[in-house]
Amino acid sequence: MQGHEALAIPEAPSATVAAPAAGSYDSARATLLLARMERIPFSPWHTRARIVMGSATFLDAFDALSLAFVLPILVRVWQLSPLEVGWLIAASYIGQLVGALVFSRLAESYGRVPSAAAATAIMSVMSLGCALAGSFSLLFVCRLVQGIGVGGEMPVAAAYISELSRAKGRGRFFMLYEMIFPVGLMATGQIGTVLVPLLGWKILFLLGGIPGLILTVFLLRLPESPRWLVGQGRLDEAEAIIRDVEASARRKHGDLPDVELRREPLQAAAAIKPARSRWRELLSPLYRGRTLIAWMLWASAFFVANGLNNWMPTLYHTVYALDLPDALRAASLTNVAQVAILLACAFCIDRVGRRSWAVASFLIGAVLLAALALAGSGSLVAVIVLATLAYGVVGSINAVLYLYTPEIYPTRMRAIGTGLATSWLRLASAVGPALVGLMVNKQGIASVFLMFAVVAALGAVAASRMIETRDRQLEDIAA
Repeated sequence: MQGHEALAIPEAPSATVAAPAAGSYDSARATLLLARMERIPFSPWHTRARIVMGSATFLDAFDALSLAFVLPILVRVWQLSPLEVGWLIAASYIGQLVGALVFSRLAESYGRVPSAAAATAIMSVMSLGCALAGSFSLLFVCRLVQGIGVGGEMPVAAAYISELSRAKGRGRFFMLYEMIFPVGLMATGQIGTVLVPLLGWKILFLLGGIPGLILTVFLLRLPESPRWLVGQGRLDEAEAIIRDVEASARRKHGDLPDVELRREPLQAAAAIKPARSRWRELLSPLYRGRTLIAWMLWASAFFVANGLNNWMPTLYHTVYALDLPDALRAASLTNVAQVAILLACAFCIDRVGRRSWAVASFLIGAVLLAALALAGSGSLVAVIVLATLAYGVVGSINAVLYLYTPEIYPTRMRAIGTGLATSWLRLASAVGPALVGLMVNKQGIASVFLMFAVVAALGAVAASRMIETRDRQLEDIAA
């Protein structure tokens, strides 16, 4: 193969590359370790890591959306105004902004696994705090602090799962993991629809808190990302984990293919040599374009999706006069649609590509929302059908962005790049619900859907400037 040479890796541990001298960084050995990771097919080892980290992401989604299915009761019991509702929704996203920045920095310095575990612990403890809150102000504070954990878990988990994946099939591997988030949203809707009317609003917060504390223990037992360990110069630890992955793959697939090494060792070594990540590197000439486009994508996609997702239960109950069980049931359909569309996305994203899927989904969402604004907002049936479909297609972009963003940065700044990108979703998700609360009273529901349609159209323009990453090794994309 041009530009590569095949190298058979001996099975015996004694045949591995010798450790470098103290204080040095063995670039050849690091390159070899990454090449070994890249040749390993998906195995039960990967599945276990995906399930445990995915369970944390499930609870992340559950905690993020639980308030939406609690608000219809609190509006009545606490006599909340639309502005107060908007601020309660926004509180979590303000906290998520802080969490995304803090925990992505911690993940670069201390590792993906302990950072994800700490974020999960925070969001679980504060979920129990929300259940004990008895006033608007206390619930606001608890949701604000809980948001720090919610915002910290997702970008770190995305970086971790991305780093476990090889180039071939990475899209499907990651998207099947990422599906757990909309499944968590869907479960929140279905559980909230059944349990909130029966057991009261506190039950959702209890269900989000107790399992999360147990899951934190399982997270701490996960192996660290070998790519991160290589980037830190901890090659012995990385090799020990890679041996475990190889052993798992051999039990399932038999002998592994030979390793392919680059003939450009200096270029390969430069991509993985330990270096301290810095925020400003995201806006350096090499990464500025992809960073700005990523920020625009995150802001526009989540402005629409989270604006719809958080407000629809309350809008169905107040504007369209559905009783509480019917309002919750109608709102839960949005997450069912997202899961169905995302399942299709998982099995075709490596063929269609990240850019084409994002452009098409933004455009379809814009058309559906514009139709709803111009002709359908007066019909409950039209709102349920069009809003559900619009959320489903735009919501699929959210998952694609969690796949795409870790791909476009090198390991030394993958968590930081992803965390800072997700901070734009937090800002957009805080601003969006607050704007809906203002516009519903002053300009009517049609203006809300028109605003979402315009933002989706802007997202399509940004998506057309994405770089394509399918079937490319992470170290190649970062160069």
